Order: sequence, then structure tokens, then C-alpha cells
Amino acid sequence: MRYLALATLVTTAALSTHIFAQENEKLNYNLVNIQAEASRQISNDEMHAVLFIEKSSKQPAELSAQINQLMNWAMNIARKYPQVKVETGSQTTYPVYDNDSRKLKEWRGRAEIQLEGTDFRMTSQLISELQQQFQTESINFTVSDAQRKKVENELMVEASKNFQQRAQLLSQAWNKGSYNLVSLNLNTNNYFPQPLMRSSMAKFATAEAAPVQDVAAGESKVTVNANGTIQFR
Repeated sequence: MRYLALATLVTTAALSTHIFAQENEKLNYNLVNIQAEASRQISNDEMHAVLFIEKSSKQPAELSAQINQLMNWAMNIARKYPQVKVETGSQTTYPVYDNDSRKLKEWRGRAEIQLEGTDFRMTSQLISELQQQFQTESINFTVSDAQRKKVENELMVEASKNFQQRAQLLSQAWNKGSYNLVSLNLNTNNYFPQPLMRSSMAKFATAEAAPVQDVAAGESKVTVNANGTIQFR
């Protein structure tokens, strides 16, 4: 009985291996890798800005009070612009030493405020008011999350259709009646070129509010890539 059971087991294992090999051979036969994409240029609809202040003092407590006063002033100004999202950024305080004696010369502090808005005029107007005390570190433009997701969903459908068209074209070229989809990956690739700021956007702190900045948001390219494998029937 043991020999019979062992022989049956070996036969079953060999048969299973043979069936698996056949299925595996079918899976790896007539496979073709295909790439397709869909892209679109869309207008940047979100503005980002970083402004900062730098102050120096002999006493760290006095320095902290100066920075806190200016940051509170900035937040009070920003409350007049509910359309603009405002966040306090990084804040640092560090000692400055004399180059010759290496003795402590003063304390220097830096604080940032970050702005984000889809209303370019209101965001620019807030920047011009803050420039009475703050300097502008950077201004850039991007596509908002809501707009980007909407466009990506549309491009996923378009990229899938382009993939199917190529699959059908190749099937016809190889005289195959149809094909099976083995795998498909959809990936997004966003390119946000930063438009050059016009001359008025480079102004720093002045005694009075600077004129409202004239901005050009530019465009960004959103691309969806479709990469996959088909099997000719």
C-alpha cells in the first residue's frame, strides 16, 4: 500500500508540474509591452509666497520681542484677507561672533510667513502690504490639488484609450484576431515650470506699501503614462 500511495503521489506531482508548465508557457507566449500617454497644458491656479524678516539685537529677549511684534503685526494684516491661507514658517535665532576676537557680537533672528491663495489679486495685495516690514523670499505658482486631480482623472481615461488603440493596431499588424490584457500601470507625471516674476515683484521692504504686484502665473504640464502588457490570442 505504501508503494502504491507513493507512486500515486509522484504521478500526481508530475502531472501538476506538467499542467503548471503548460499554463506558464501560455502566459509567457505572444506577450507585447506597450506604452502610451496623454498630456495637457493647464493654467496654474494657485499662488505661493514666502516672506521673511531678519533682526539683530545685543539681547536675545529684546530680539525675540521685536520678531514677535512684527509677526503679530503680519498676522493682523493677513486677517483682512480671508481668501488667503496664511501660516507661520520656520523661525531661528543664532549668535553672531566678531571675526577677530571671536567674542559674541550680537544675536540675529529670522522668521518666515507663508501665503497660499487662488485669488491672485488678493494674495498680491497682501504681499504688498506685508512688504512694509517683510522681504519676499520666493513667489511661485502651481496647479491646485482639486484642479490637478480633476485633470488627472480625465487623462487616465484618455491614456487608457490610447493604450487600447495601440494594442489593436499591433494586433492587426501581427494578424492576430484579438488580445488579452495581462497588466496595466497608470502613472502621473507633473511638470511645473516656474514663470519669471516681473520687475515689480522683486521689491523689498519700504516705508509704504508697494504697488500691487503684476503676476503671470503661467502653465503646467500634467501627463499620465500607461504602461502594460498584452497577449495576442
